[in-house]
Amino acid sequence: MRKIKEILRLKYDAGLSYHQIARGINVSASTVHDIINRFNKASLSWPLAAEFEDEKALENLLYLEQTVTATKKPEPDMDLIYKELKRKSVTLQLLWEEYKALNPDGYQYSYFCERFNKWRAKLNPVLRQVYRAGERNEVDYAGQTMQITDPDTGKTYDAYIFVSVLASTSYTYAEAVLSVDLKSWIASHVRAFEFFGGVTEVLVPDNPKTGVNHPCRYEPELNRTYEEMASYYGTAVIPARVKRPRDKPNAENGVLIVERRIIAKLRNRTFFSLAELNQAIWAELKLLNEKPFQKLDGSRASLYEEFEKPALKPLPLKPFEYAVWKKLTVNIDYHVICEASHFT
Repeated sequence: MRKIKEILRLKYDAGLSYHQIARGINVSASTVHDIINRFNKASLSWPLAAEFEDEKALENLLYLEQTVTATKKPEPDMDLIYKELKRKSVTLQLLWEEYKALNPDGYQYSYFCERFNKWRAKLNPVLRQVYRAGERNEVDYAGQTMQITDPDTGKTYDAYIFVSVLASTSYTYAEAVLSVDLKSWIASHVRAFEFFGGVTEVLVPDNPKTGVNHPCRYEPELNRTYEEMASYYGTAVIPARVKRPRDKPNAENGVLIVERRIIAKLRNRTFFSLAELNQAIWAELKLLNEKPFQKLDGSRASLYEEFEKPALKPLPLKPFEYAVWKKLTVNIDYHVICEASHFT
């Protein structure tokens, strides 16, 4: 019991000093000073109103409510911190220093980090990796296909969906192709780079036979054409490990979203050419990228324009020209055969 009412009575009715009150009721002078100070800040008057006949009500007013008000610190802008961390070289330490410069009475660094990590955990409970703008581009084919109908014969054939996702902002590109051979694989990459307006530092594919000759955890052997394309654009290809989908979680999630938001929406439409199908896909893709986030401000498109696009490496003046490398054997007549042609 803090003896609040007795301290107030001795102060205002008896006119005693802090030390006299402290000796009289066997408490410290600092306690007396604190109670009188809280009483004055609460804008109360003596004698007390009837509502404070119960000393517990008076204690709640002076301590609980004022403590909450006194200890409330300015909250960091979590959404801004999340976005700023996507910039190169920006760290939580730097953002905390900027926060403290504006709010000297704000949280200390450890609690600042703790609050931000709890806030970020609500965005995606399984998220473990942080990606910088311009760092990664993850690519894959969707598991589902779409149908194209021949207008003359009525026969349908499959179109495969290529998906490319910028890891930092989830900005997505998708297109339909008629084949998953090397030529289509390379062409889809080139068109994705043109769509993004630049190239990331790292390119993360699965392990398709068209792009990776021999999967390996440490030193996968890339197809030579694929390797040359990456070199031409100044990016590095780091394939995901076999049966490790979390090595490219953004592509996995991007494929799922494309299947649900684009392929499923177009399931009842009939397309008579690849160009017609792609026009429909790109229209839906624009809506997908511009759709506002549920838990963050902005959209994929707005984050891409603000953070990702300025961080991408510039495109070469000309797009990559497709080339095929083959190992040829010299026959006994000193000729080699390539695509039905003989060379000496």
